[in-house]
Amino acid sequence: MTDQTASSDAGSGQTDTVWTEREPFIDRIPRWVAMTGLFILIVGIWYTATALEVVSNIILPGPKETWDDILFVGQNMLDGGYMLEALITTTKTVLLAFLLAMAIGFSLGVLVGETKFGERAVMPYLVAIDTMPKVAFAPLFIAWLGFGISSKVALATFIATFPIVVSTAAGLYAATENERMLFKSIGASRLQTLIRLKLPTGLPYFFTGLKIAAVGVMAGAITGEFLGGGQGVGALIRVSASQLDTPRVFSLIIYLSFLGLALFLSVVWVQKTFVFWNKSDKPGGMA
Repeated sequence: MTDQTASSDAGSGQTDTVWTEREPFIDRIPRWVAMTGLFILIVGIWYTATALEVVSNIILPGPKETWDDILFVGQNMLDGGYMLEALITTTKTVLLAFLLAMAIGFSLGVLVGETKFGERAVMPYLVAIDTMPKVAFAPLFIAWLGFGISSKVALATFIATFPIVVSTAAGLYAATENERMLFKSIGASRLQTLIRLKLPTGLPYFFTGLKIAAVGVMAGAITGEFLGGGQGVGALIRVSASQLDTPRVFSLIIYLSFLGLALFLSVVWVQKTFVFWNKSDKPGGMA
């Protein structure tokens, strides 16, 4: 449905008609209202399911039990307890893996997007590796690098690298043919064209890959800690799950979600700061 707005020009006697599309009601709801309402709905369904014992409390704890444990874990962290040490360990793993994935993914992305060798020889191997079940590599990384933080960093980097490779390579193709011909006509070298045209044009694609990697690196780090032990939050989740302490599992997962969200929003902030000319309201951009 559309609204028609007519305006008349008295001097010329012409009428300009502007058509604007009416937004659906659901799209006109403020973000904070929508998020609050959705949160209340989820908690309400959760509380009803546990209160009516549709699901056993051993499997799914109630909101109150989970909230109490969230406060307990938070207090332990504020007091500098073992849970804070575990969170610091996991944070180090995530940040190191993210930086490594960014460096390796960007380098391979430039190789794939800028050279025929990378496109024809390297990319097929990267795709083949990415199709493999990455969790299955966890025992190998543990065998090669031990039970310390190195094996967790390696697994998380392994999981997060491929999206950055693909997005970087795609970004190098974002420059139009006319733009590339313009640089060629003024005598720009291949390196100058890459640095001054292709990389700036492809930055939005690169940051899209970073956002995907920010999610993947969290999954890789926790999976490594869950399977390979250590002192991170993933190891605490494994111990709590083995003891059927589901409120503790839920509360630790929630704190991990805060860590992942902080990393994701940091990437968004850097993108808005350095790629300010690219304004995107598409879903997933957190614009």
